Amino acid sequence: MSKVLIVDDDVLSTQMYATKLQSGGHEVILSSDGEEALEKIKDTFDLILLDIMMPKIDGVALLKEIKKGVNKQTVILIMTNLISEEVKKECLENGATEFLLKADYNPLQLVEKIEQYLKKE
Repeated sequence: MSKVLIVDDDVLSTQMYATKLQSGGHEVILSSDGEEALEKIKDTFDLILLDIMMPKIDGVALLKEIKKGVNKQTVILIMTNLISEEVKKECLENGATEFLLKADYNPLQLVEKIEQYLKKE
């Protein structure tokens, strides 16, 4: 069983992703803001799904913190509506595995993308 952390302040979306991943046998931990996620990343995860625009600590700052700790080798998928080449470049330079736009994926497609990465482990 893989352990997945979803960090996003959109509660409805995170619940959909979590339900689909849990039905696939994965353990899913949810966090609705960067500060809360900062505590949770003390544990190791197989994959982290990370939004950029969040309260308290944004996704880019959180990504930098994740890569300093026990999850520095963890697959990190950035999932955001923020269309910015500058932010995309910064995320990839700081260790994000892939940068995805929310508008390009429905929940089922996103879960399929996550499953692809989890199967590579």
